[in-house]
Amino acid sequence: MGETKVKTAHPKGLWVLFGTEMWERFNFYGMRALLTLFLVNSLLMKEEEASLIYGGFLGLCYLTPMLGGFVADRFLGNRNCILLGGLLMAIGQLLLFTSGSVFESNLSLAKIIMYSALGVIVFGNGFFKPNISSMVGSLYPKQEKTKLDSAFTIFYMGINIGAFLGQSICPLLGDVKDAGGIRDIHAFRWGFMAASVAMLLGTVLFYFLKNKYVVSPEGKPLGGLPSKNDASDFEEGEAQKANFSNKALIIAGVAFIALGFFFHYAVGQNLIYTLIYSSGLSLAGLIISDTSLTKIERDRIIVIYIVSFFIIFFWAAFEQAGSSLTFIADNQTDRNFFGWQMPPSMVQIFNGLFVVILAVPFSILWDTLRAKDREPISPVKLAVGLVVISLSFFMIATQVSYIGTSGLLLVKWLILLYFLNTCAELCLSPIGLSLVGKLSPKRFASLLYGVFFLSNASGYALGGTLGSILPATGDKFAKAKELGIDLQAVLDNKIVPTAEQIALLDQHQISVHNHFFAGFEIHNLYEFFMVFVVLTGIAAIVLFALTPFLKKMMHGVR
Repeated sequence: MGETKVKTAHPKGLWVLFGTEMWERFNFYGMRALLTLFLVNSLLMKEEEASLIYGGFLGLCYLTPMLGGFVADRFLGNRNCILLGGLLMAIGQLLLFTSGSVFESNLSLAKIIMYSALGVIVFGNGFFKPNISSMVGSLYPKQEKTKLDSAFTIFYMGINIGAFLGQSICPLLGDVKDAGGIRDIHAFRWGFMAASVAMLLGTVLFYFLKNKYVVSPEGKPLGGLPSKNDASDFEEGEAQKANFSNKALIIAGVAFIALGFFFHYAVGQNLIYTLIYSSGLSLAGLIISDTSLTKIERDRIIVIYIVSFFIIFFWAAFEQAGSSLTFIADNQTDRNFFGWQMPPSMVQIFNGLFVVILAVPFSILWDTLRAKDREPISPVKLAVGLVVISLSFFMIATQVSYIGTSGLLLVKWLILLYFLNTCAELCLSPIGLSLVGKLSPKRFASLLYGVFFLSNASGYALGGTLGSILPATGDKFAKAKELGIDLQAVLDNKIVPTAEQIALLDQHQISVHNHFFAGFEIHNLYEFFMVFVVLTGIAAIVLFALTPFLKKMMHGVR
Protein backbone atom coordinates (compact mmCIF):
# COMPACT_ATOMS: atom_id res chain seq x y z
CA MET A 1 0.00 0.00 0.00
CA GLY A 2 2.83 2.38 0.97
CA GLU A 3 4.27 2.24 -2.52
CA THR A 4 1.12 3.01 -4.50
CA LYS A 5 0.47 6.06 -2.32
CA VAL A 6 3.86 7.51 -3.25
CA LYS A 7 3.06 7.21 -6.92
CA THR A 8 -0.20 9.17 -6.87
CA ALA A 9 0.29 11.91 -4.26
CA HIS A 10 2.30 15.05 -4.91
CA PRO A 11 5.18 15.63 -2.44
CA LYS A 12 4.37 17.88 0.56
CA GLY A 13 7.10 20.27 -0.55
CA LEU A 14 4.85 21.28 -3.46
CA TRP A 15 2.39 22.75 -0.94
CA VAL A 16 5.10 24.72 0.86
CA LEU A 17 6.26 26.22 -2.45
CA PHE A 18 2.60 26.73 -3.39
CA GLY A 19 1.96 28.72 -0.19
CA THR A 20 5.11 30.82 -0.51
CA GLU A 21 4.33 31.65 -4.13
CA MET A 22 0.68 32.40 -3.23
CA TRP A 23 1.61 35.20 -0.80
CA GLU A 24 4.21 36.52 -3.21
CA ARG A 25 1.60 36.78 -5.98
CA PHE A 26 -0.83 38.46 -3.57
CA ASN A 27 1.80 41.14 -3.03
CA PHE A 28 2.68 41.49 -6.72
CA TYR A 29 -0.79 41.49 -8.27
CA GLY A 30 -2.32 43.59 -5.50
CA MET A 31 0.28 46.30 -6.11
CA ARG A 32 -0.05 45.92 -9.88
CA ALA A 33 -3.81 46.49 -9.81
CA LEU A 34 -3.25 49.90 -8.21
CA LEU A 35 0.01 51.01 -9.83
CA THR A 36 -1.18 52.77 -13.02
CA LEU A 37 -4.11 54.45 -11.24
CA PHE A 38 -1.74 55.63 -8.48
CA LEU A 39 0.67 57.08 -11.07
CA VAL A 40 -2.13 58.94 -12.89
CA ASN A 41 -4.20 60.15 -9.92
CA SER A 42 -1.69 60.74 -7.12
CA LEU A 43 1.57 61.35 -8.99
CA LEU A 44 -0.27 63.23 -11.82
CA MET A 45 1.28 61.43 -14.78
CA LYS A 46 -0.27 61.06 -18.25
CA GLU A 47 -1.86 57.67 -18.99
CA GLU A 48 0.64 57.19 -21.80
CA GLU A 49 3.59 57.69 -19.41
CA ALA A 50 1.98 55.41 -16.81
CA SER A 51 1.57 52.63 -19.45
CA LEU A 52 5.24 52.86 -20.41
CA ILE A 53 6.40 52.77 -16.77
CA TYR A 54 4.06 49.84 -16.13
CA GLY A 55 5.36 47.89 -19.16
CA GLY A 56 8.97 48.66 -18.32
CA PHE A 57 8.52 47.68 -14.66
CA LEU A 58 6.84 44.36 -15.54
CA GLY A 59 9.46 43.69 -18.20
CA LEU A 60 12.32 44.26 -15.76
CA CYS A 61 10.62 41.95 -13.25
CA TYR A 62 11.10 39.19 -15.80
CA LEU A 63 14.59 40.30 -16.81
CA THR A 64 16.20 40.12 -13.34
CA PRO A 65 15.37 36.38 -12.94
CA MET A 66 18.36 35.84 -15.27
CA LEU A 67 20.56 37.40 -12.64
CA GLY A 68 18.75 35.63 -9.80
CA GLY A 69 19.03 32.27 -11.57
CA PHE A 70 22.74 32.81 -12.17
CA VAL A 71 23.47 33.87 -8.58
CA ALA A 72 21.55 30.88 -7.25
CA ASP A 73 23.20 28.35 -9.60
CA ARG A 74 26.71 29.62 -8.82
CA PHE A 75 26.73 31.16 -5.34
CA LEU A 76 23.77 31.34 -2.98
CA GLY A 77 21.52 28.39 -3.83
CA ASN A 78 17.74 28.52 -4.41
CA ARG A 79 16.51 28.84 -0.85
CA ASN A 80 18.73 31.77 0.19
CA CYS A 81 17.70 33.60 -2.97
CA ILE A 82 14.00 33.05 -2.20
CA LEU A 83 14.42 34.53 1.31
CA LEU A 84 16.44 37.48 0.01
CA GLY A 85 13.93 38.16 -2.77
CA GLY A 86 10.96 38.01 -0.41
CA LEU A 87 12.47 40.54 2.00
CA LEU A 88 13.41 42.93 -0.82
CA MET A 89 9.86 42.83 -2.23
CA ALA A 90 8.33 43.57 1.18
CA ILE A 91 10.68 46.58 1.55
CA GLY A 92 9.74 47.79 -1.95
CA GLN A 93 6.04 47.80 -1.05
CA LEU A 94 6.80 49.78 2.13
CA LEU A 95 8.58 52.36 -0.05
CA LEU A 96 5.46 52.61 -2.25
CA PHE A 97 3.45 53.13 0.95
CA THR A 98 5.84 56.00 1.78
CA SER A 99 5.47 57.49 -1.71
CA GLY A 100 1.68 57.31 -1.29
CA SER A 101 2.01 59.16 2.03
CA VAL A 102 4.25 62.10 0.98
CA PHE A 103 3.12 62.98 -2.56
CA GLU A 104 0.88 65.86 -1.45
CA SER A 105 3.58 67.73 0.43
CA ASN A 106 6.43 66.83 -1.94
CA LEU A 107 5.55 65.45 -5.38
CA SER A 108 9.11 65.18 -6.73
CA LEU A 109 10.28 63.27 -3.64
CA ALA A 110 7.27 60.94 -3.95
CA LYS A 111 8.27 60.19 -7.57
CA ILE A 112 11.87 59.43 -6.56
CA ILE A 113 10.65 57.08 -3.80
CA MET A 114 8.22 55.43 -6.27
CA TYR A 115 11.02 54.73 -8.78
CA SER A 116 13.27 53.39 -5.98
CA ALA A 117 10.43 51.17 -4.76
CA LEU A 118 9.90 49.71 -8.23
CA GLY A 119 13.66 49.12 -8.50
CA VAL A 120 13.80 47.24 -5.19
CA ILE A 121 10.76 45.13 -6.16
CA VAL A 122 12.36 44.33 -9.54
CA PHE A 123 15.49 42.93 -7.85
CA GLY A 124 13.51 41.09 -5.19
CA ASN A 125 11.40 39.47 -7.88
CA GLY A 126 14.56 38.49 -9.78
CA PHE A 127 15.90 36.51 -6.82
CA PHE A 128 12.55 34.97 -6.01
CA LYS A 129 10.96 33.97 -9.26
CA PRO A 130 13.30 31.57 -11.14
CA ASN A 131 14.33 29.78 -7.97
CA ILE A 132 10.87 28.83 -6.86
CA SER A 133 9.91 27.51 -10.34
CA SER A 134 13.05 25.40 -10.69
CA MET A 135 12.52 23.85 -7.23
CA VAL A 136 9.08 22.53 -8.26
CA GLY A 137 10.76 20.33 -10.86
CA SER A 138 13.35 18.97 -8.41
CA LEU A 139 10.74 17.56 -6.00
CA TYR A 140 10.00 14.66 -8.38
CA PRO A 141 12.14 11.58 -9.11
CA LYS A 142 13.15 10.98 -12.76
CA GLN A 143 10.50 8.34 -13.40
CA GLU A 144 7.72 10.76 -12.36
CA LYS A 145 8.63 13.65 -14.67
CA THR A 146 5.32 13.11 -16.51
CA LYS A 147 3.60 14.51 -13.41
CA LEU A 148 5.19 17.90 -14.05
CA ASP A 149 2.31 19.20 -16.22
CA SER A 150 -0.17 18.64 -13.42
CA ALA A 151 2.31 19.80 -10.73
CA PHE A 152 2.78 23.09 -12.57
CA THR A 153 -0.99 23.43 -13.02
CA ILE A 154 -1.45 23.03 -9.24
CA PHE A 155 1.42 25.48 -8.63
CA TYR A 156 -0.25 27.81 -11.12
CA MET A 157 -3.45 27.65 -9.09
CA GLY A 158 -1.51 28.81 -6.03
CA ILE A 159 -0.24 31.74 -8.04
CA ASN A 160 -3.78 32.64 -8.98
CA ILE A 161 -5.41 32.20 -5.58
CA GLY A 162 -2.78 34.69 -4.42
CA ALA A 163 -3.49 36.97 -7.39
CA PHE A 164 -7.22 36.78 -6.68
CA LEU A 165 -6.77 37.71 -3.00
CA GLY A 166 -4.37 40.52 -3.87
CA GLN A 167 -6.63 41.93 -6.59
CA SER A 168 -9.64 41.94 -4.27
CA ILE A 169 -8.11 43.13 -0.99
CA CYS A 170 -5.66 45.78 -2.29
CA PRO A 171 -8.29 47.60 -4.46
CA LEU A 172 -10.86 47.50 -1.63
CA LEU A 173 -8.33 49.26 0.62
CA GLY A 174 -6.63 51.39 -2.04
CA ASP A 175 -8.99 52.17 -4.95
CA VAL A 176 -11.63 54.13 -3.05
CA LYS A 177 -14.28 56.55 -4.36
CA ASP A 178 -16.94 58.31 -2.28
CA ALA A 179 -20.68 58.35 -3.06
CA GLY A 180 -20.16 61.24 -5.50
CA GLY A 181 -17.57 59.25 -7.48
CA ILE A 182 -14.66 61.37 -6.20
CA ARG A 183 -11.50 59.28 -5.73
CA ASP A 184 -9.62 59.31 -2.43
CA ILE A 185 -6.08 59.75 -3.76
CA HIS A 186 -4.58 59.07 -0.33
CA ALA A 187 -6.02 55.57 -0.02
CA PHE A 188 -3.60 53.88 -2.46
CA ARG A 189 -0.96 53.53 0.25
CA TRP A 190 -3.11 51.14 2.31
CA GLY A 191 -3.25 48.78 -0.66
CA PHE A 192 0.56 48.87 -0.84
CA MET A 193 0.81 48.24 2.91
CA ALA A 194 -1.40 45.12 2.59
CA ALA A 195 0.89 43.86 -0.20
CA SER A 196 3.95 44.30 2.02
CA VAL A 197 2.40 42.34 4.90
CA ALA A 198 1.45 39.48 2.53
CA MET A 199 5.02 39.22 1.25
CA LEU A 200 6.45 39.05 4.78
CA LEU A 201 3.99 36.25 5.61
CA GLY A 202 5.13 34.19 2.62
CA THR A 203 8.81 34.65 3.42
CA VAL A 204 8.37 33.65 7.08
CA LEU A 205 6.31 30.59 6.06
CA PHE A 206 9.06 29.39 3.70
CA TYR A 207 11.79 30.04 6.27
CA PHE A 208 10.18 27.80 8.90
CA LEU A 209 8.98 24.95 6.66
CA LYS A 210 11.75 24.63 4.08
CA ASN A 211 14.03 22.16 5.88
CA LYS A 212 11.28 19.75 6.73
CA TYR A 213 9.35 19.56 3.46
CA VAL A 214 11.32 21.07 0.57
CA VAL A 215 13.42 17.94 0.00
CA SER A 216 14.36 15.69 -2.91
CA PRO A 217 12.65 12.27 -3.32
CA GLU A 218 15.58 10.80 -1.32
CA GLY A 219 14.98 13.28 1.50
CA LYS A 220 17.96 15.60 0.83
CA PRO A 221 17.16 19.32 1.38
CA LEU A 222 16.73 21.04 -1.99
CA GLY A 223 18.19 24.30 -3.18
CA GLY A 224 21.12 24.45 -0.78
CA LEU A 225 24.49 25.98 -1.60
CA PRO A 226 25.70 24.93 -5.10
CA SER A 227 29.14 23.97 -3.74
CA LYS A 228 27.38 21.02 -2.03
CA ASN A 229 25.90 19.51 -5.24
CA ASP A 230 27.08 15.99 -6.07
CA ALA A 231 26.94 13.78 -9.16
CA SER A 232 23.65 12.12 -8.15
CA ASP A 233 21.87 15.45 -8.75
CA PHE A 234 22.47 15.15 -12.50
CA GLU A 235 21.30 12.77 -15.20
CA GLU A 236 23.74 10.12 -16.46
CA GLY A 237 26.20 11.19 -19.10
CA GLU A 238 25.15 14.81 -18.73
CA ALA A 239 27.74 17.57 -18.44
CA GLN A 240 27.44 19.12 -14.97
CA LYS A 241 28.58 22.64 -15.75
CA ALA A 242 27.85 24.97 -18.59
CA ASN A 243 31.00 25.43 -20.61
CA PHE A 244 31.29 28.90 -22.12
CA SER A 245 34.57 29.75 -23.83
CA ASN A 246 35.98 33.26 -23.39
CA LYS A 247 35.38 33.82 -27.10
CA ALA A 248 31.67 33.01 -26.69
CA LEU A 249 31.38 35.39 -23.73
CA ILE A 250 33.08 38.21 -25.64
CA ILE A 251 30.86 37.67 -28.71
CA ALA A 252 27.76 37.72 -26.47
CA GLY A 253 28.95 40.98 -24.87
CA VAL A 254 29.56 42.61 -28.24
CA ALA A 255 26.17 41.36 -29.52
CA PHE A 256 24.49 42.86 -26.44
CA ILE A 257 26.01 46.30 -27.10
CA ALA A 258 25.28 46.19 -30.86
CA LEU A 259 21.67 45.14 -30.29
CA GLY A 260 21.37 47.86 -27.65
CA PHE A 261 22.36 50.53 -30.19
CA PHE A 262 19.99 49.04 -32.74
CA PHE A 263 16.91 48.99 -30.47
CA HIS A 264 17.65 52.38 -28.90
CA TYR A 265 18.57 54.40 -31.98
CA ALA A 266 17.14 52.54 -34.98
CA VAL A 267 13.87 51.35 -33.37
CA GLY A 268 13.64 54.24 -30.90
CA GLN A 269 12.94 52.24 -27.72
CA ASN A 270 13.61 53.76 -24.28
CA LEU A 271 16.56 52.45 -22.25
CA ILE A 272 14.64 49.92 -20.16
CA TYR A 273 12.98 48.34 -23.21
CA THR A 274 16.31 48.32 -25.05
CA LEU A 275 17.91 46.46 -22.14
CA ILE A 276 15.11 43.86 -22.12
CA TYR A 277 15.19 43.09 -25.85
CA SER A 278 18.97 43.06 -26.32
CA SER A 279 19.81 40.99 -23.22
CA GLY A 280 17.20 38.41 -24.22
CA LEU A 281 18.71 37.93 -27.67
CA SER A 282 22.37 37.92 -26.59
CA LEU A 283 21.74 35.44 -23.75
CA ALA A 284 19.89 33.11 -26.11
CA GLY A 285 22.88 33.24 -28.45
CA LEU A 286 25.33 32.55 -25.63
CA ILE A 287 23.55 29.38 -24.42
CA ILE A 288 23.35 27.89 -27.90
CA SER A 289 27.11 28.50 -28.43
CA ASP A 290 28.05 26.18 -25.54
CA THR A 291 30.51 23.56 -26.82
CA SER A 292 29.25 20.79 -24.52
CA LEU A 293 25.78 20.67 -26.17
CA THR A 294 24.82 17.56 -28.13
CA LYS A 295 22.80 17.88 -31.35
CA ILE A 296 19.60 16.74 -29.63
CA GLU A 297 20.08 19.19 -26.76
CA ARG A 298 20.71 22.00 -29.23
CA ASP A 299 17.59 21.15 -31.28
CA ARG A 300 15.45 21.13 -28.15
CA ILE A 301 16.82 24.48 -27.00
CA ILE A 302 15.96 25.95 -30.43
CA VAL A 303 12.35 24.77 -29.90
CA ILE A 304 12.31 26.68 -26.57
CA TYR A 305 13.48 29.80 -28.45
CA ILE A 306 10.87 29.52 -31.20
CA VAL A 307 8.08 28.99 -28.69
CA SER A 308 9.36 31.89 -26.57
CA PHE A 309 9.16 34.21 -29.59
CA PHE A 310 5.48 33.47 -30.18
CA ILE A 311 4.68 33.87 -26.50
CA ILE A 312 5.77 37.54 -26.73
CA PHE A 313 2.64 38.41 -28.75
CA PHE A 314 0.39 36.62 -26.31
CA TRP A 315 1.66 38.59 -23.28
CA ALA A 316 1.62 41.89 -25.15
CA ALA A 317 -2.14 41.44 -25.59
CA PHE A 318 -2.78 39.80 -22.23
CA GLU A 319 -1.00 42.49 -20.22
CA GLN A 320 -3.33 45.24 -21.39
CA ALA A 321 -5.19 44.24 -18.20
CA GLY A 322 -3.13 46.55 -16.00
CA SER A 323 -2.80 49.50 -18.37
CA SER A 324 -5.23 50.23 -21.24
CA LEU A 325 -8.01 47.92 -20.00
CA THR A 326 -7.82 49.42 -16.49
CA PHE A 327 -8.07 52.94 -17.95
CA ILE A 328 -11.08 51.86 -20.05
CA ALA A 329 -12.65 50.24 -16.98
CA ASP A 330 -12.06 53.50 -15.10
CA ASN A 331 -13.24 55.93 -17.76
CA GLN A 332 -15.56 54.29 -20.25
CA THR A 333 -17.24 51.33 -18.55
CA ASP A 334 -20.50 50.91 -16.70
CA ARG A 335 -19.09 48.97 -13.75
CA ASN A 336 -22.45 48.12 -12.22
CA PHE A 337 -22.05 44.49 -11.12
CA PHE A 338 -25.42 43.22 -9.84
CA GLY A 339 -26.13 46.61 -8.30
CA TRP A 340 -22.61 47.11 -6.86
CA GLN A 341 -20.21 49.73 -8.32
CA MET A 342 -16.98 47.82 -8.72
CA PRO A 343 -13.65 49.72 -8.32
CA PRO A 344 -11.98 49.92 -11.78
CA SER A 345 -8.74 48.29 -10.60
CA MET A 346 -10.76 45.30 -9.46
CA VAL A 347 -12.16 44.32 -12.87
CA GLN A 348 -8.97 42.35 -13.63
CA ILE A 349 -9.77 40.11 -10.64
CA PHE A 350 -11.81 37.89 -12.98
CA ASN A 351 -8.62 36.58 -14.56
CA GLY A 352 -7.37 35.10 -11.26
CA LEU A 353 -10.86 33.88 -10.39
CA PHE A 354 -11.29 32.05 -13.71
CA VAL A 355 -7.84 30.43 -13.42
CA VAL A 356 -8.76 29.02 -10.02
CA ILE A 357 -12.06 27.68 -11.43
CA LEU A 358 -10.60 26.36 -14.71
CA ALA A 359 -7.12 25.08 -13.77
CA VAL A 360 -8.32 21.67 -12.60
CA PRO A 361 -10.74 21.12 -15.55
CA PHE A 362 -7.89 21.97 -17.96
CA SER A 363 -5.53 19.64 -16.12
CA ILE A 364 -8.15 16.84 -16.33
CA LEU A 365 -8.68 17.61 -20.03
CA TRP A 366 -4.97 17.07 -20.83
CA ASP A 367 -4.85 13.92 -18.67
CA THR A 368 -7.94 12.46 -20.40
CA LEU A 369 -6.57 13.22 -23.86
CA ARG A 370 -3.22 11.74 -22.87
CA ALA A 371 -4.88 8.52 -21.68
CA LYS A 372 -6.57 8.20 -25.09
CA ASP A 373 -3.30 9.08 -26.81
CA ARG A 374 -4.97 12.14 -28.36
CA GLU A 375 -3.13 14.87 -26.45
CA PRO A 376 -1.83 17.61 -28.79
CA ILE A 377 1.89 18.40 -28.51
CA SER A 378 2.77 21.56 -26.58
CA PRO A 379 3.25 23.92 -29.59
CA VAL A 380 -0.30 23.10 -30.76
CA LYS A 381 -1.69 24.00 -27.33
CA LEU A 382 0.22 27.29 -27.50
CA ALA A 383 -1.19 28.09 -30.97
CA VAL A 384 -4.72 27.40 -29.70
CA GLY A 385 -4.06 29.88 -26.87
CA LEU A 386 -3.10 32.55 -29.41
CA VAL A 387 -6.28 31.93 -31.46
CA VAL A 388 -8.47 32.31 -28.36
CA ILE A 389 -6.88 35.59 -27.24
CA SER A 390 -7.22 36.93 -30.78
CA LEU A 391 -10.96 36.15 -30.71
CA SER A 392 -11.39 37.81 -27.30
CA PHE A 393 -9.92 41.10 -28.55
CA PHE A 394 -12.02 40.88 -31.73
CA MET A 395 -15.12 40.63 -29.53
CA ILE A 396 -14.15 43.71 -27.50
CA ALA A 397 -13.24 45.65 -30.66
CA THR A 398 -16.73 45.00 -32.06
CA GLN A 399 -18.31 46.13 -28.77
CA VAL A 400 -16.40 49.42 -28.55
CA SER A 401 -17.23 50.21 -32.19
CA TYR A 402 -20.92 50.42 -31.14
CA ILE A 403 -20.52 52.82 -28.21
CA GLY A 404 -18.66 55.72 -29.89
CA THR A 405 -16.99 58.28 -27.63
CA SER A 406 -19.96 58.94 -25.36
CA GLY A 407 -21.38 55.45 -24.67
CA LEU A 408 -20.24 53.15 -21.85
CA LEU A 409 -18.99 49.59 -22.29
CA LEU A 410 -20.95 47.14 -20.12
CA VAL A 411 -18.69 45.45 -17.57
CA LYS A 412 -19.94 42.00 -18.69
CA TRP A 413 -17.92 42.36 -21.93
CA LEU A 414 -14.71 42.93 -19.97
CA ILE A 415 -15.56 39.92 -17.79
CA LEU A 416 -16.09 37.78 -20.90
CA LEU A 417 -12.78 39.08 -22.31
CA TYR A 418 -11.02 37.95 -19.12
CA PHE A 419 -12.75 34.57 -19.30
CA LEU A 420 -11.44 33.96 -22.85
CA ASN A 421 -8.00 35.35 -21.93
CA THR A 422 -7.84 32.89 -19.04
CA CYS A 423 -8.67 29.92 -21.28
CA ALA A 424 -5.91 31.13 -23.61
CA GLU A 425 -3.50 31.54 -20.70
CA LEU A 426 -4.12 27.98 -19.47
CA CYS A 427 -3.23 26.63 -22.93
CA LEU A 428 -0.06 28.64 -22.81
CA SER A 429 1.59 29.62 -19.56
CA PRO A 430 1.76 26.39 -17.48
CA ILE A 431 2.34 24.43 -20.71
CA GLY A 432 5.23 26.72 -21.63
CA LEU A 433 6.79 26.42 -18.16
CA SER A 434 6.53 22.67 -18.23
CA LEU A 435 7.89 22.49 -21.81
CA VAL A 436 11.04 24.36 -20.72
CA GLY A 437 11.41 21.88 -17.85
CA LYS A 438 11.09 18.92 -20.22
CA LEU A 439 13.34 20.23 -23.00
CA SER A 440 16.22 21.90 -21.17
CA PRO A 441 19.42 20.12 -20.11
CA LYS A 442 19.69 20.36 -16.29
CA ARG A 443 22.84 22.47 -16.27
CA PHE A 444 20.90 25.14 -18.18
CA ALA A 445 17.52 24.78 -16.48
CA SER A 446 17.61 28.05 -14.52
CA LEU A 447 19.13 29.95 -17.45
CA LEU A 448 16.55 28.62 -19.91
CA TYR A 449 13.73 29.48 -17.51
CA GLY A 450 15.40 32.87 -17.61
CA VAL A 451 15.15 32.97 -21.41
CA PHE A 452 11.52 31.88 -21.19
CA PHE A 453 10.79 34.65 -18.69
CA LEU A 454 12.62 37.07 -21.00
CA SER A 455 10.01 36.33 -23.65
CA ASN A 456 7.42 37.34 -21.03
CA ALA A 457 9.50 40.46 -20.37
CA SER A 458 9.60 41.35 -24.06
CA GLY A 459 5.86 40.75 -24.24
CA TYR A 460 5.23 43.12 -21.33
CA ALA A 461 7.53 45.75 -22.83
CA LEU A 462 5.70 45.45 -26.15
CA GLY A 463 2.44 45.56 -24.19
CA GLY A 464 3.54 48.80 -22.49
CA THR A 465 4.40 50.33 -25.86
CA LEU A 466 1.06 49.22 -27.32
CA GLY A 467 -0.86 50.32 -24.22
CA SER A 468 0.60 53.79 -24.59
CA ILE A 469 -1.08 54.21 -28.02
CA LEU A 470 -4.51 53.98 -26.32
CA PRO A 471 -6.66 56.65 -28.01
CA ALA A 472 -8.71 59.17 -25.99
CA THR A 473 -11.52 57.54 -23.97
CA GLY A 474 -14.98 59.05 -23.38
CA ASP A 475 -13.98 60.95 -20.22
CA LYS A 476 -11.39 62.94 -22.24
CA PHE A 477 -14.00 64.08 -24.79
CA ALA A 478 -16.38 65.06 -21.98
CA LYS A 479 -13.64 66.97 -20.11
CA ALA A 480 -12.55 68.81 -23.29
CA LYS A 481 -16.18 69.78 -23.93
CA GLU A 482 -16.36 71.28 -20.42
CA LEU A 483 -13.28 73.30 -21.31
CA GLY A 484 -15.04 74.43 -24.49
CA ILE A 485 -12.87 72.42 -26.89
CA ASP A 486 -14.15 69.98 -29.55
CA LEU A 487 -11.56 67.23 -29.05
CA GLN A 488 -12.78 65.11 -31.99
CA ALA A 489 -12.28 68.02 -34.40
CA VAL A 490 -8.82 68.66 -32.97
CA LEU A 491 -7.81 64.99 -33.37
CA ASP A 492 -9.17 64.94 -36.93
CA ASN A 493 -7.06 68.03 -37.70
CA LYS A 494 -10.20 70.04 -38.57
CA ILE A 495 -9.37 72.63 -35.91
CA VAL A 496 -5.91 73.84 -34.96
CA PRO A 497 -5.96 74.40 -31.17
CA THR A 498 -4.43 77.59 -29.77
CA ALA A 499 -1.40 77.46 -27.47
CA GLU A 500 -3.68 78.17 -24.46
CA GLN A 501 -6.00 75.31 -25.43
CA ILE A 502 -3.06 72.91 -25.83
CA ALA A 503 -1.74 73.93 -22.39
CA LEU A 504 -5.22 73.52 -20.88
CA LEU A 505 -5.65 70.01 -22.36
CA ASP A 506 -2.15 69.06 -21.24
CA GLN A 507 -2.99 70.15 -17.70
CA HIS A 508 -5.87 67.66 -17.75
CA GLN A 509 -3.58 64.92 -19.14
CA ILE A 510 -5.30 64.96 -22.56
CA SER A 511 -3.26 64.47 -25.74
CA VAL A 512 -4.01 66.57 -28.85
CA HIS A 513 -2.70 63.98 -31.32
CA ASN A 514 -3.68 60.44 -32.27
CA HIS A 515 -0.96 57.85 -31.70
CA PHE A 516 0.69 55.85 -34.46
CA PHE A 517 1.58 52.17 -34.57
CA ALA A 518 3.75 50.67 -37.36
CA GLY A 519 2.91 53.66 -39.54
CA PHE A 520 -0.87 53.43 -39.00
CA GLU A 521 -2.76 56.18 -37.20
CA ILE A 522 -4.97 54.83 -34.40
CA HIS A 523 -8.18 56.91 -34.55
CA ASN A 524 -10.42 55.12 -32.05
CA LEU A 525 -10.74 52.23 -29.61
CA TYR A 526 -11.91 49.85 -32.36
CA GLU A 527 -8.66 50.33 -34.31
CA PHE A 528 -6.68 50.08 -31.06
CA PHE A 529 -8.09 46.63 -30.22
CA MET A 530 -7.76 45.40 -33.81
CA VAL A 531 -3.96 45.83 -33.47
CA PHE A 532 -4.03 42.96 -30.94
CA VAL A 533 -6.39 40.84 -33.04
CA VAL A 534 -4.01 41.05 -36.02
CA LEU A 535 -0.79 40.48 -34.02
CA THR A 536 -1.98 37.40 -32.12
CA GLY A 537 -3.92 36.03 -35.12
CA ILE A 538 -0.86 36.08 -37.40
CA ALA A 539 1.31 34.56 -34.64
CA ALA A 540 -1.19 31.68 -34.22
CA ILE A 541 -1.26 30.89 -37.95
CA VAL A 542 2.55 30.86 -38.25
CA LEU A 543 2.93 28.68 -35.14
CA PHE A 544 0.40 26.13 -36.48
CA ALA A 545 2.36 26.01 -39.75
CA LEU A 546 5.63 25.36 -37.87
CA THR A 547 4.27 22.48 -35.75
CA PRO A 548 5.51 19.50 -37.85
CA PHE A 549 9.01 21.03 -37.90
CA LEU A 550 8.96 21.65 -34.10
CA LYS A 551 7.70 18.13 -33.44
CA LYS A 552 10.76 16.70 -35.22
CA MET A 553 13.13 19.03 -33.35
CA MET A 554 11.72 17.98 -29.95
CA HIS A 555 13.02 14.42 -30.44
CA GLY A 556 10.22 12.58 -28.73
CA VAL A 557 9.41 15.09 -25.96
CA ARG A 558 5.72 16.01 -26.07
